[in-house]
Amino acid sequence: MSTSAGIEVVVHADEDSAARDAADRLLTALAAAQAARGSASVVLTGGGIGIAMLREVAASARRDDVDWGAVEVFWGDERFVPAGDAERNDAQAREALLDALPLDPARVHPMAASDAPEDAGGGDPDHAADAYAKTLSAAASRLGGSSGAGPIPAFDVLLAGCGPEGHVLSIFPDSPAVHAADAGVVAVRDCPKPPPTRVSLTLPAARHAREVWLVAAGGGKAEALARAHGGASEVDVPLAGLRGAERTLWVLDREAAAQLGS
Repeated sequence: MSTSAGIEVVVHADEDSAARDAADRLLTALAAAQAARGSASVVLTGGGIGIAMLREVAASARRDDVDWGAVEVFWGDERFVPAGDAERNDAQAREALLDALPLDPARVHPMAASDAPEDAGGGDPDHAADAYAKTLSAAASRLGGSSGAGPIPAFDVLLAGCGPEGHVLSIFPDSPAVHAADAGVVAVRDCPKPPPTRVSLTLPAARHAREVWLVAAGGGKAEALARAHGGASEVDVPLAGLRGAERTLWVLDREAAAQLGS
């Protein structure tokens, strides 16, 4: 492990090892949060290694260290497609882990699907963003907020992946979303990576999390990771603006970390 620029970096030999380590760390963090506060909250991500990590949680011998009925589950971003679509992060997470857990359905908070009723955020990504903002506001009253927080919970752990150009959540370089100055939820249109329409937390909202963990693998991410680690502007490399209120952790494989230096 190394620490630089306020970021703890843990490097593993390969993607499988990184996913297993992140899963083990997540179980530890959620159990510790419950010991401290009686409940725990996590913001999930999608992507290959993000979903692989959830499968590792499902397979872990330590899975029952967590009281899953007292875990609140959120998502950092979502593809604005119909419910159950295989491209939705929540559909992938349910298949990989959530359907196997004794979660309280009232504590699981997916973003609205495109075919949801209009009053629940369906039909328009702006409606979905507004609906999720209300969900977060209600949760903040239960979970508390970080220092200076508006209506955004102080999530215990926010998980994220990144793209080769440095996007995180559904926030892409020099996009309207990366310029959002307020903590909240935004609609994302004309996304350069399909599907083009999404809903995402803003970077200021993500920074309300106590801990932010980036889990990434592959040489295609190496340049963006090095730029973010080296102090690039979040407008150019959104990953550079993804920080936790108390801790920022990167769990990487060797290829992703190749350009970080010693």
